[in-house]
Amino acid sequence: MGKIIGFLYGLVCYLIFVTVLLYAIGFVGNLVVPKSIDSGPIGPFGISVLIDVLLCGLFAVQHSVMARPGFKARWTKIVPKSVERSTYVLISSLLLILLVWQWRPLAGEVWNFTGAGAVVLWALFGLGWATVLLATVNIGHFEPFGLTQVIRLLRGGEPPTIEFREPGLYKLVRHPIMLGFLIAFWAIPVMSVGHVLFAVLTTGYIMIGVMLEERDLVAMLGERYLDYKKRIPALIPFWPTGGGDRSD
Repeated sequence: MGKIIGFLYGLVCYLIFVTVLLYAIGFVGNLVVPKSIDSGPIGPFGISVLIDVLLCGLFAVQHSVMARPGFKARWTKIVPKSVERSTYVLISSLLLILLVWQWRPLAGEVWNFTGAGAVVLWALFGLGWATVLLATVNIGHFEPFGLTQVIRLLRGGEPPTIEFREPGLYKLVRHPIMLGFLIAFWAIPVMSVGHVLFAVLTTGYIMIGVMLEERDLVAMLGERYLDYKKRIPALIPFWPTGGGDRSD
């Protein structure tokens, strides 16, 4: 019974994540969804900025802290290893729901492209999200979101161990998921002041997150990952790596 409950829990967490992610695409692109990044009443500028920064900060802190090995070691004394990733995904999804729900739009436009320029930016917007999806497929789509772990639990197996691989997009950049998000967050035909704030905050978080993840990967994988850093750029395809030093 415990295995079935764990599997159902992981499945529900995954479905919540997929729903929230699809909504987030509409939120960022001002597409279809009732509450988007530029919709809603315009409030006082300073208060709106403060709320938006706090919302992004809350998500970033949770997303980074819960991903660290030290936290996981303590957390899995409370939460079973088989559902640790599903719980992480669930909490991230709930905080993203909070961000979307409470986000405050800001008045003003930074740019507004029409015609061919808009078409190009929409194409890049789609490419960014497609890159995110393809990168998850490259590493086994269900594993990063906890579903592989609960399926193994149901079958009586152990959670998967970390294996170093360079599949698909990971031959071009070390962090293709983050690259996809960066493209999707910045490639938009109508860039409002509020959207710029969102893009700047998420870009800053991605840069810090990449740095922390690289540190953890070097600690876990040692020379294998250091060699990977020497050969493959972090975020920009074909960008010189600088021989794998800390600045690449």
